[in-house]
This record gives sequence, C-alpha cells and structure tokens, in this order.
Amino acid sequence: MTVTAIVLAAGQGSRFRAEAGADQDKLLADCVGLDGVVRPVIEQVLVNLPECVVKRWVVTSPDRVDVVQLAEAYGCEVLLLHSAGMGDSIAAAVAASGPADGWLVVLGDMPFIRSSSIERVIDGLEESGISVPLQDGRYGHPVAFGQALRPGLMALTGDRGAKPLFAQATVREVPVDDPGVLWDVDLPQSLYFSAR
Repeated sequence: MTVTAIVLAAGQGSRFRAEAGADQDKLLADCVGLDGVVRPVIEQVLVNLPECVVKRWVVTSPDRVDVVQLAEAYGCEVLLLHSAGMGDSIAAAVAASGPADGWLVVLGDMPFIRSSSIERVIDGLEESGISVPLQDGRYGHPVAFGQALRPGLMALTGDRGAKPLFAQATVREVPVDDPGVLWDVDLPQSLYFSAR
C-alpha cells in the first residue's frame, strides 16, 4: 500500500506565541526527540516518519522559509498555502499529491510519536476506511484515510479537520502504547515530553 504523508505545518501556533513571544514559531522550537537528539519540532516529526512512507508532503505558509528548507532536506514535497485552516491544508495537499492508496495526516506539532505507531496505523488502513491510533481510550494522531475517501478529503474547507469523514467510513481503532500520539506542542512547556 502506497500511502502519502501530509504533514500539516501551516497553523500560526498562536497559543504558543502568546506565551513564548510573537516571534517564536513552535515548529522551529528545539526539543529533545525520542532518540535523545535536540532538533526543531518539525524536524522531529519528519525524523519519526517511517521509511515505508515514501511520498511525503509538507503544507506550510510561504513565510516559513526554515520549515520549507527542513522539509526539502528530508525529501518532502512542499505545498505553500496562505490559509492556516486544517481543512484547506488537507484538501489542497490531497489534490496536489495525486493518486495514492491512502493519505496519512500528520500534525507538524506532534514530535513524540513513535515510528512503530505510525506503521501500525498504516497497516490498519483499508481502501474505504480510516485508521486511527487509540491511546488510553482516546483517538490520537496521525490518522490514515483510505483511497475511497479522496473526494471527501478534497472537499474539506476552513479550520475543521477531517472529523466529519469519521461518520462516513469504517473507523479502525489501532491500540498503541504510545503517549506521543496524544502529545502536541501547544505551549512552551509541552516541548518537554514525559511518557507518563
């Protein structure tokens, strides 16, 4: 199964900026990865993508030159978008990336997800379904969408993500033991991961 990863990195991170400073981009903030190496948040996300994901797209805003450079350094296609809306980002990336067996929607501010968890989510994907990691009874990220959901993904708009599609497809819950699937960097203190 050839799944295309779509890394969403167009949001402004306003909650993070409110605490860290208006000029602080959370995607470029340093954090210690699962391997103990310090890298920017978005780079940790790209490092954690498993090798089986060959096609990779990063959706970001035109002013984020450093994010674009990191994405290209990791062999990603880059889609520049003026909208920070999650729905707009997913729709544009699915349209731009062309045919695939499925799409893996990855949030650019979730640097602590194990590669093995991502592989399990991909393995759980069926053509007309959605595959989502389940940690402590809660849905996490990334979420994989089967080929049949392409029209629905391309119809998304605004800041709503792909949640509406969950009602239209078979959702396979993939149990994981990985707190990283629930951990996003919304605030400066969340750069410090504790796997409790």
